[in-house]
Amino acid sequence: MTDQTPVQIAWVTRDLDATEAALTTLLGARKWVRMPDVHFGPDTCEHRGNPADFYADISLSYAGDTQLELIAPTRGESIYTEFLEQSGPGLHHICVEVPDTDAFDAALANGGPSAEVVARGVMPGGMRFAYLSAAAAGVPYLEIAYVPDEIRTFFDYVKQEQQ
Repeated sequence: MTDQTPVQIAWVTRDLDATEAALTTLLGARKWVRMPDVHFGPDTCEHRGNPADFYADISLSYAGDTQLELIAPTRGESIYTEFLEQSGPGLHHICVEVPDTDAFDAALANGGPSAEVVARGVMPGGMRFAYLSAAAAGVPYLEIAYVPDEIRTFFDYVKQEQQ
C-alpha cells in the first residue's frame, strides 16, 4: 500500500495524566503538548461511512523522531469510544505519512479489500487522515495521513520541545 516508515504511535486512554506518566517513563518523552476538546465535525469527518461528530482531548510528544499521540475521547461516538468499549485503553494505531493529497488518495485506493476504511476526515489546517482496519497486522488500525506545512510546523515545535 505504501512504502512510508511509521511516524507515529498512538494510544487511546481514559486518563491522559496516567498514560503520559507511563510513556514518559517507558519511552523517555520529556514534555507533552495537550490540545483539549478537539472537534471532529460531521462536515469533514466520518466514522463507518456516517458523518462523525465527536470530541477528544489529545496529547502529543516525541520519542526520538517518532511522534507519540494520546487520545482521550470526551463526547460523541467515535472510533476511539468504540475501541475503549471493545478493548479498553491501549495501543490504537500506527501512522504513516504520505507526501501529498494524491498519494493519500492512492494509498486508500490501493489498500485492497482487507483494509477497510473505518474512519476518515480533514482537520483544520488541511490535515487529512484515514484509519484502516489492520487487525491482521497485530495492531487495530493503520492511519494514513497527509500533513500540510502548517501542521508540520506545529509538529516540529512539539518535537523541538523534547530537546
